[in-house]
Amino acid sequence: MKLTPGQIKDIKDQQSQKNVTKRVTSIELEKILYEAMPVLDHGFVRVVDYMGDDTSIVQAARVSYGKGTKKVSTDSGLIKYLMRHRHSTPFEMCEIKYHIKLPIFIARQWIRHRTANVNEYSARYSIMDKEFYVPSKENLAAQSTNNRQGRGALINGTQADNILKILKEDAERNYQHYEEMLNEKYDGTIIDDKKQGLARELARMNLTLNSYTQWYWKTDLLNLLNFLALRADSHAQFEIREYADVMMNTVKKWVPISYDAFVDYRVGGMELSAKGKIVIQKMIKGEKCDIDSSGLSKREWNELMNSFGFKQYLA
Repeated sequence: MKLTPGQIKDIKDQQSQKNVTKRVTSIELEKILYEAMPVLDHGFVRVVDYMGDDTSIVQAARVSYGKGTKKVSTDSGLIKYLMRHRHSTPFEMCEIKYHIKLPIFIARQWIRHRTANVNEYSARYSIMDKEFYVPSKENLAAQSTNNRQGRGALINGTQADNILKILKEDAERNYQHYEEMLNEKYDGTIIDDKKQGLARELARMNLTLNSYTQWYWKTDLLNLLNFLALRADSHAQFEIREYADVMMNTVKKWVPISYDAFVDYRVGGMELSAKGKIVIQKMIKGEKCDIDSSGLSKREWNELMNSFGFKQYLA
């Protein structure tokens, strides 16, 4: 990730601000506020604003004023209770705003989470940056043979080299055509004074999906955790998972008690169906139980056995 001198100056100017407030602040999140945390080859995540902390969640749950005389341990117990029983409204009292730079194809996947306020870089108004995402060789994988939206074995050798060559050349060629249609370089230089440039809103259609875009993305803590539960999961696409992992760390700094509860009950926990619960209860009692008598499908059975480490019972 490479920032322009102007971007570096803007970040330093923002970080140098000193504001007095009576509102709660997160000491650890303040340390990384406005910082551009690199993701992929040219992307980044920045926290640019936030509201509330763990105490805000507790106050909302108790409908009280101020921190009062409650101990941190009591607050922790309440937040764990809320997380465990999916009492979600208090978590909506915290909000956070990110500035994110990401490839367009990841943005289109991301925007399916319709629970945030989004303002994206306008390619009708401005010229798109000349930056493209090209995966590293170790992330080039074949289509999975048993998952239509997953990756399989790695692609190596000359085939991998050829794929990377195609991705780079296609992106660069299309961007060159983009500039030719605009009659303008990405730095604002006019190519031919005697020609009119195509409207930006039309020229952009030729850009490849690995071109980078940027947006401001604001959401509340509840919807952020729902997003991270899906996108930081090992089944999520690698590229969006990289962003989710960075954002997980910002949550840890912002609301550490809520983060611990989230990791414990959502990320590291699991849900059982009624039939799955009966299977585990029988196993604990030492009773015989197999896939045929469980009422579970083969996929459900194997997922259950894998979750509890019972690989010897896989169907």
